[in-house]
Amino acid sequence: MSKTYLIVGGTSGIGNAIVKQLSAAGNKVIVAAREEKNLDGLSNVTFQQLDVNEDIQLDLPESIDGIAYCPGSINLKPFHRLKEADFMAELQLNAIGAVKVIQHALPALKKAENASIVLFSTVAVQTGLTFHTSVAMAKGALEGFGRALASELAPRIRVNLVAPSLTDTPLANSLLSSDDKRKANADRHPLKKIGTSDDIANAAMYLLTDQSSWMTGQVLHVDGGMSRLK
Repeated sequence: MSKTYLIVGGTSGIGNAIVKQLSAAGNKVIVAAREEKNLDGLSNVTFQQLDVNEDIQLDLPESIDGIAYCPGSINLKPFHRLKEADFMAELQLNAIGAVKVIQHALPALKKAENASIVLFSTVAVQTGLTFHTSVAMAKGALEGFGRALASELAPRIRVNLVAPSLTDTPLANSLLSSDDKRKANADRHPLKKIGTSDDIANAAMYLLTDQSSWMTGQVLHVDGGMSRLK
C-alpha cells in the first residue's frame, strides 16, 4: 500500500537516494529543500521550498507516514579555530532544524498508523575523531533528542537514527577529491571502502517502513565498522 513521506533535504546525497527508493517503491514523496534539483523523472514526487534555518512553512497533507530529516554539515577544523558562531550554526542546522520540522509535521504524523521519524547522526558521536568537535556536539544533541522523543511519542510514532561514517556524497567532495584521499579515507574503515548514499538510504528505508515496526529509540551504525572494530 502506498504511503506518504516527507524528506527534508531530499535533493542531494543521502536524502536524494531515499527519495528515489521511496518513489520506486510506489510511495508519495514530499521533498523539502532550498532548491529543486535531481528530481526529474521521479513518480509521485512533489517539491516544496524550505530553508530549515527560517520559519517552517510547509503545505502537508492531513496524514503523513514518515519523515527523514537529512540536512547536515561537514565543518572540520581544529577546536581552537572554531568560533561560537560555528557551533551555533551546526546546532541550528542539524538539531534545531529537525525540532522545528517535526513540531510542524507532528499533527499529520499523529494521524498515521505506525508513523516513523528518521534522523541522521555521525560516527563521530560514538568515536572521538580529531577536528570533529562542532559536528559531534550537534549530532550528539540530536541523538539525545531522538531518544527522548522516541519515548515521548511511543507507541504511535517511532523515532530512530542512522549514524554513518564518511559517505560519498556532494557534501564530502573536498574529502574525496583525489584517488589518494579516497584510499586514505577508505583504509581508515575496517571494510576498507567508502560508504555510498544507497548504503545509508537502505538503512533509512528500513527504519521508515513497517519492516522496522518493533524498533524505536535506536541508532543504527552504518559506518564500515569504524565505531566498533579496530
